[in-house]
Amino acid sequence: MQITEKQLELVNSRIAALEKAGSFYGKKLQAAGISKLESPEDFKKLPFSEKSDLREAYPLGLMTAPEEEIVRIHSSSGTTGTPVIIPYTAKDVDDWAIMFARCYETAGITNMDRIQITPGYGLWTAGIGFQNGAEKLGAMVIPMGPGNTDKQLQMMQDMESTVICATSSYALLLAEEIQKRGIRDKIKLKKGVIGSERWSQKMRDRISTELGIELYDIYGLTEIYGPGIGINCPGGEGMHYWDDFLYLEIIDPVTGENVPDGEYGEIVITTLVKEGAPLIRYRTHDLSRIIPEKCSCGRCYPRIDTIMGRTDDMMKIKGVNVFPSQIEEILGSFKEISSEYQIRISHLEGKDTMRIYVETTGEYDFAEVAERIAAKVKSRIGFTPIVKVVEVGVLPRSEKKTARVIDERYD
Repeated sequence: MQITEKQLELVNSRIAALEKAGSFYGKKLQAAGISKLESPEDFKKLPFSEKSDLREAYPLGLMTAPEEEIVRIHSSSGTTGTPVIIPYTAKDVDDWAIMFARCYETAGITNMDRIQITPGYGLWTAGIGFQNGAEKLGAMVIPMGPGNTDKQLQMMQDMESTVICATSSYALLLAEEIQKRGIRDKIKLKKGVIGSERWSQKMRDRISTELGIELYDIYGLTEIYGPGIGINCPGGEGMHYWDDFLYLEIIDPVTGENVPDGEYGEIVITTLVKEGAPLIRYRTHDLSRIIPEKCSCGRCYPRIDTIMGRTDDMMKIKGVNVFPSQIEEILGSFKEISSEYQIRISHLEGKDTMRIYVETTGEYDFAEVAERIAAKVKSRIGFTPIVKVVEVGVLPRSEKKTARVIDERYD
């Protein structure tokens, strides 16, 4: 999908601001001898930006607007290194709220809904992003934040919440608790807006069925505002994103070249109007594709497909490259098992071992199910894992994100 003249004009405005601020990207542009783009072809000559660039700018090296205009900072978790600090101007905060309100509207949520927000608040962009968008929409916000499931369920009943915002892991935990306590008839939920982690179709179907609600997959990342830059619609597959605020490319993660619309690759995002910390050609490492066809819902905003994984998710086991999504797809074909699974990779006695833990109910023969799963993984991927089948509810549940792949080789 080629950049438009209007988008090019906005990128030139961000280039001027980055060069003036002397940011890392301004320096990259100077080194590349680029100060202005004259054509869509010029855009592809722009250097990429990476998370490592953002980490090196810690703490406030990304700040592009004057400090007196910065009203807030947010940060990545920093669990895998130096955190990334993203400064926001008042306009950035408002633009983000506009995008998020658009997401709610796309999901058919109105100012008559009561929106219960369970993701975390603070430096993380999640909770406050969901809240800003809901307030921009004019809906009633119930800002619970994470945890305290007893209180969550009590408020859900007393306030008659109609929308739940959560990670898929916590939505599943709540669904299981509602079933366990027999309070489904007291719950008024109609829709769920789910984000922050990739989730399987099996998990989606399970949450939707157990809660009796429509589910919407929201997209975003801290570096690019936060959640709310895209959402799926009731009409079709994939997620609409807001191309008046963002320009998306899909590249081959190895060569860095753009791939044709419809082909899978890595999502690269350029912010078109962001003031506090604009990013140009930012490599997200998320894998998806542009869906070129017009959506059946009639919206004019472009679409990307559901996120299928990340370029850095790949595991090398016994010389074979494996993505968690491949295992997930195989497990999804077994009706006997629940949506929850865990993959543990170890190095024992000189060789790599993959153990896959899955859940099922007592009505199935655990050993027989394990044998069939192992055989299917072997036929698809090329090596035989050790499959352990446990009772439903044994694998860990999380109020945030659930760790489904644990690589113990480097502990």
